[in-house]
Amino acid sequence: MNYRHIYHAGNFADVLKHAVLARLVTYLKQKDKAFRVLDTHAGIGLYDLSSEEAQKTGEWVDGIGRLLEKPLPRDVADILAPYLEAVRDLNPDGSVKLYPGSPKLTRMLMRPQDRLSAMELHPDDYETLHRLFDGDFQSRITELDGWLALGAHVPPKEKRGLVLVDPPFEIAGEYDRLADGLAKAYKRFSGGVFCLWYPLKQGAPIRAFHESLQALNIPKMLCAELSVRSERDTTGLSGSGLIVVNPPFTLKGELDVLLPFLKGRLAQDKHGSARSFWLRGEMIEEE
Repeated sequence: MNYRHIYHAGNFADVLKHAVLARLVTYLKQKDKAFRVLDTHAGIGLYDLSSEEAQKTGEWVDGIGRLLEKPLPRDVADILAPYLEAVRDLNPDGSVKLYPGSPKLTRMLMRPQDRLSAMELHPDDYETLHRLFDGDFQSRITELDGWLALGAHVPPKEKRGLVLVDPPFEIAGEYDRLADGLAKAYKRFSGGVFCLWYPLKQGAPIRAFHESLQALNIPKMLCAELSVRSERDTTGLSGSGLIVVNPPFTLKGELDVLLPFLKGRLAQDKHGSARSFWLRGEMIEEE
């Protein structure tokens, strides 16, 4: 419980995660029926990039900072519009001082009939998140281990929605825990959309993780990965990935446009890479 996202808010991993999250929420809004977003590891919701913590690492400069420093191609701009409009709404003066975490971004995109359930275990971060949403009847903030939410809080009463699982990966075995958590939650909510975040770094068991997901026999699982530097030159995060279960039919094509652009804009050395492929579904692809 030592992880504090303020040090990493707005970095390249957030750009990928939040761009895809915004697309998923936008897709859910295509039908009038209400939905719920369950955010299992919510953080504090809103980040001040001018704070001492954010300035200490400056990771946002090579993430959202780079993304906004130059105009975007039209096709990329269209895909990123829901995400970047939220960022700009928080920064009307054109700066990038405030950055929305996943619960804030979700809430900014929701309609009056939609709901947010956000879980946060860190006591200080929970208090901050609770204050942020105080009085908001569309949002329920709970001090809870997000892993427990995958059993206790699905399916939502709306029977429609999105589950975002974005754990801090502080301890060994988190990849296995992520696969096990998906298996448990999918059995209870097979019609839901799931978005799972995971880190790419030296020694990470990515192939084994993907194989464990494939073994679940979930019909449709789409993977997106973005690396911004070589794993060999750093012991920290070199990239990140997302698994989307029951993705909207448009998402693969959007990723095929977005990921090459993000690699070009955000790569920090010549080893930057990006890929999207089906783990299970419309076309199984070999890694």
